[in-house]
Amino acid sequence: MSAKFRSVVRGVGACLPERVVSNAELAARIDTSDEWIAQRTGIRQRHVAGEGETTVTLGTRAASRALARAGLQPAEIDLIIVATSTPDHTFPASATEIQAALGITQGVAFDLQAVCSGFVFGVTTADKFLASGSHKRALVIGAETFSRILDWQDRTTCVLFGDGAGAMVLEAVEGGDKGVITSKLRSDGRHRAKLYVDGGPSTTQTVGHLRMEGKEVFKHAVGMVTDVIKACFEDAGVSAQDIDWFVPHQANRRIIDASADKLGIARDKVVITVDRHGNTSAASIPLALDVAVSDGRIKPGDLVMIEAMGGGFTWGAALIRW
Repeated sequence: MSAKFRSVVRGVGACLPERVVSNAELAARIDTSDEWIAQRTGIRQRHVAGEGETTVTLGTRAASRALARAGLQPAEIDLIIVATSTPDHTFPASATEIQAALGITQGVAFDLQAVCSGFVFGVTTADKFLASGSHKRALVIGAETFSRILDWQDRTTCVLFGDGAGAMVLEAVEGGDKGVITSKLRSDGRHRAKLYVDGGPSTTQTVGHLRMEGKEVFKHAVGMVTDVIKACFEDAGVSAQDIDWFVPHQANRRIIDASADKLGIARDKVVITVDRHGNTSAASIPLALDVAVSDGRIKPGDLVMIEAMGGGFTWGAALIRW
């Protein structure tokens, strides 16, 4: 197609499990403390999925809320991408289960696996579909129930993660300056042992538990994410000073602060939700976007940078004119 389509954000939505688990509650069960967790990670609490709450149910609710914000009916969606590392089933894809739950019977739905970078990878993938003219409207969902793959005796990992889902509706619009401007994705499989799950259908026939070398992940995180962000700046011809809001993956407050400082992004432009949500993997960015849109911080016309790094390693960034 000769026309240039832009992937414009029409709405965001979120869903968190009802149960909130504080640091103090965890400290009563394992050898840790609220002070230890908060000082090293910035996390104060997290949401944990209960009975009947799954990646699909959370993702469906987040998607419904995003559609309502967008003023769209489910039947107007022709592309669904669900970023998740914790699908309801090995197959079918959680995206098809959400598609059915929303009553959508047309278009395409599939899962995308890039761990914590999944939402950035999902937005970038949807943008390619929409910019080509092949599809009109996309639901990009990040949904996770990491509590189900945690070793609750491992105090170095179980305190970090939470459950939740966030969704974004993107629409192909001809011309204009709003929408996804540019994105950069990267992967390097040599780092597998630093962050992985020790199970799977083809190896152990089990789900397995999350394992992480925290210091190693921290060591690589800041350098990797700042590189792709700088590449986006260069591509778009903008600087850190032009950004209205920086919405990073919510893994660790110290990583977020160090990344913003290295890039020269003012701390008051950084959206922080890690204190309330913990690390919700692929759900963390859309959950944070929903908070910042709902409280009025992110407004139409704002320049928003999203970025993440996850197991694999995978990492990426995308620049969006809201």
